[in-house]
Amino acid sequence: MEGLVLSKFQNRVSDLLVRHRSILDSLSKYQESCAKVNRSIMKATTSCGCININAKKQTIPNNISYNELKDFMDNHISGTLCPICKDKVEKEIGNHVFYLASICNSLNLNLSTILDTQCKQMDTLGKYNLY
Repeated sequence: MEGLVLSKFQNRVSDLLVRHRSILDSLSKYQESCAKVNRSIMKATTSCGCININAKKQTIPNNISYNELKDFMDNHISGTLCPICKDKVEKEIGNHVFYLASICNSLNLNLSTILDTQCKQMDTLGKYNLY
């Protein structure tokens, strides 16, 4: 089912993106959309204040297994996105995925296949997939 949604999305991007079909346009828009995702998260912190980011060095006990590691790692975020900020972040991530699909279309790549291959690699390599 997920592959069907991705394929439908990628086909829709191909249908809609007419004026800026150049790979160069897609690459520059993709980079711009990444900055907008980052900016929307920063604004949720600095303007709205619905989330706080308290980044610091991660403290990891010496004798810990890899499986226990995720219990000690922090994402440095406290709070939750308010509805307005959540909507903005989701919109910007959606635009980002739009331009990712556009790049895939330009290169004749299937986004669903790429993600499926990545999932299989993660399943196969597990913790050794870290790179």
